[in-house]
Amino acid sequence: MAGVGMAALGAWVPCRRWNKAAVFGFHRGVTALLARKPKGTPLWLPACRQKTSVSFLSRPDLPNLAYKKLKGKSPGVIFIPGYISNMNGTKALAIEEFCKSLGHAYIRFDYSGVGNSDGNLQECTVGRWRKDVLSIIDDLAEGPQILVGSSLGGWLMFHAAIARPQKVVALIGVAAAVDGLVTQFSQLPVEVKKEVEMKGVWAMPSRYSEEGIYHIQYSFIKEAEHHCLLHSPIPVNCPIRLLHGMKDDIMPWHTSIQVADRVVSTDVDVILRKHSDHQMKEKADIQLLVYTIDDLIDKLSTVVN
Repeated sequence: MAGVGMAALGAWVPCRRWNKAAVFGFHRGVTALLARKPKGTPLWLPACRQKTSVSFLSRPDLPNLAYKKLKGKSPGVIFIPGYISNMNGTKALAIEEFCKSLGHAYIRFDYSGVGNSDGNLQECTVGRWRKDVLSIIDDLAEGPQILVGSSLGGWLMFHAAIARPQKVVALIGVAAAVDGLVTQFSQLPVEVKKEVEMKGVWAMPSRYSEEGIYHIQYSFIKEAEHHCLLHSPIPVNCPIRLLHGMKDDIMPWHTSIQVADRVVSTDVDVILRKHSDHQMKEKADIQLLVYTIDDLIDKLSTVVN
């Protein structure tokens, strides 16, 4: 597949531009983050939460969005979380620590109906969350932006790149779930789909939910069908990096290959990690993610200069 590269972390050597103080400061922060709790439990960066206060983006006729913003150099970085995930996850906080070490601008936020944002989750749709992402880009972000989308956020980042091609200059997908819920639902047995349609709710098993199950409205799935991208070429021309774990039991890594094949851009790399799962939040996963961000910042800075 022309324009698509695949590499393991051990064979992938990113550009490292920050000085020694930044390296030690960043890695000390991430190392502390990853070592603070046992494997399998949520990981946090308390220092980041204390230093960056929660703000709210007011929008006429739309729920107010909770966000945290670091001012800094361009290009800025925006983290787009996964399904019902908030802005305090491991990846979001690690990226903030990294951007802080480099002095680059960074924004993380909660979707409407999620976390500290206003809104009713039961009324949310892929289309409404798409509007949330565009509001963040239009009303908060200054200058060119690198979007980092995790899972469902990886789907929404492509919509944002299509809608705002002048402002979105690069994309990084982490287990990007492009068309994800729609594809998963379509693969269910016919009798199960009919039952979901009758009840109006899909009880989707997931080990990432505290209850072990996600209750997804049938109307959510039907609305999401209007935002599918894989049925035709995806008109995005910026650099794209797709990171995916081969142990992903939610969104198969083949999805990233399919996305890479569909996008118009020729600057596309698919980077696979053999033992990583859907969340990709272990130490090596975080290192790969921030190295990828740094490499794109360097690439974009070189193009500008």
